[in-house]
Amino acid sequence: MTRSLLSSRVFLGSVVVLALAALVPFLGRVVPFIAVPYALGVLTSAYYFGVFAMSWDLLFGYAGEVNFGPTFLIGLGAYAAALINNILHWPILPCVIAAAVAALAGGLMLALPALRLRGPYFGLVTLVAVLLLQDVIVVFAHWTGGEIGMTVPDVLSISADTNYWIALAFLVVSAAIIYGYARSSLGLILQAAGQDPVEAAALGFNVAKHKLAAFSLSAIMSGVAGAMLIFYLGSASVDVVVDLAIAVQVIIAAVLGGRRTILGSVIGAVFLILAGQVLLPLGQLSTFVVALIALLVILFFPDGLLGQFLHVGERE
Repeated sequence: MTRSLLSSRVFLGSVVVLALAALVPFLGRVVPFIAVPYALGVLTSAYYFGVFAMSWDLLFGYAGEVNFGPTFLIGLGAYAAALINNILHWPILPCVIAAAVAALAGGLMLALPALRLRGPYFGLVTLVAVLLLQDVIVVFAHWTGGEIGMTVPDVLSISADTNYWIALAFLVVSAAIIYGYARSSLGLILQAAGQDPVEAAALGFNVAKHKLAAFSLSAIMSGVAGAMLIFYLGSASVDVVVDLAIAVQVIIAAVLGGRRTILGSVIGAVFLILAGQVLLPLGQLSTFVVALIALLVILFFPDGLLGQFLHVGERE
């Protein structure tokens, strides 16, 4: 009964937040002094980062595997789509599908040997993979644009409203897929495998297979989100989709929102992006303030923002 109540609270809360998000494009008619196009641009980027964070939380929160290099999968998808769009001139949709395939293939090549490792070694492998991808992008700068980046001929839309609706719809679909998987019987098995792989194996579950399935889903969603982001921005660059600083933001967003909540990752991502924009007048100090806020939340609310909300509801 309690779990059912909490699930309904999450669902109702999600519906309310989604309704508020749908009203953002119309704020200009009610509050004229709000720079709606600017707000839409900030939130559009935040929604893609929300998908990054959800994908990471599926692997960490449920499978118990710490991926220090989520931008390896994001970067594979983004650059695969950008290269195909530039060289082969494919339309956006086939490029996004190719991005999913590239991220899945690269993810499997990384996960198959890495998941055999124990302790922190899996995380170290994913971290090294990001550094290798950065080197590859720089070495093949003739095609990738190197550190400067590369533009893409096609973009999703030149309309801020249209880009916003695309990002919001993509976020909702991604959340439904990832959250549905996490709450299914497969997700419960994955959670058991992440918490105690020995006991899960003793019960007859194939731990490696379930973790590989979660990694595959995480790779696909990360790759597609990376491709969608670069078709929104109009360019792909290391600073935006591969850099370790982006990986840290993704990880902090997921932990800040609440481990093993999936939807909390969206809250964390939106919070980080919005806080960074609000504190932008502080200059370099803004990064420090955002990091300090995130640190305090993680220290005093280790279950994250959504996790704390759920625990309050459980006590009630």
